Amino acid sequence: MITTLVSWLPGALGLLLRSKLYPLLIGKIGRNVTFGANVVLRHPRKIQIGDNVVIDDNVVLDAKGENNNGITIGNGVFVGRNTILSCKNGDIIIDDNANIGFNCEAFSASRIRIGKNVLLAAYAYLVGGTHYFDRTDIPILFQERSSQGIEVDDNAWIGAHAVVFDGVKIGKDCIIGAGAVVNKDVPDWKIAVGVPAKTVEDRRDANVAQTARLVNF
Repeated sequence: MITTLVSWLPGALGLLLRSKLYPLLIGKIGRNVTFGANVVLRHPRKIQIGDNVVIDDNVVLDAKGENNNGITIGNGVFVGRNTILSCKNGDIIIDDNANIGFNCEAFSASRIRIGKNVLLAAYAYLVGGTHYFDRTDIPILFQERSSQGIEVDDNAWIGAHAVVFDGVKIGKDCIIGAGAVVNKDVPDWKIAVGVPAKTVEDRRDANVAQTARLVNF
């Protein structure tokens, strides 16, 4: 009833009513949390949100699962418009001050962690699960799902339209170029670009500025 009545309301009135009423639905919520219009909350009792968080318009927070913890969002996080955070019996953890751009998606069938101060540019996709496809007698859709999880460590920057596959760890202070497809771990401080993504530079090297000018993030 709450979401039916107030989720669509525009302007200051909608923001005010959602800030007062949505905490009644959510498992745990901090101070000064802003919900835009048409935010979708699924299994809200499995959603935890810290202080000073912005959930922009049309965001989907889906914490479904039988034995998972759900979605945990730290302090100072921004979740951009049209972004989807979707659990399928997995967990999604977004640490303090992460910035999730517009139209991003994180799908978790086990565990996805987005670290502190991570910048996820628009249309980035974290694919935290996959299907087996060894059988040919049934569609892939109905075959067993596997998941190893994804970790994007602190201070990393994931470029626009980048895709991060299941089982990958992106280290601290990394940069992933726009449109990259990351199917292997990226060590701390590295810049990785391309399809599939390959390391092209260490950010601590003296010539990193020249490389950065050649890469479109």
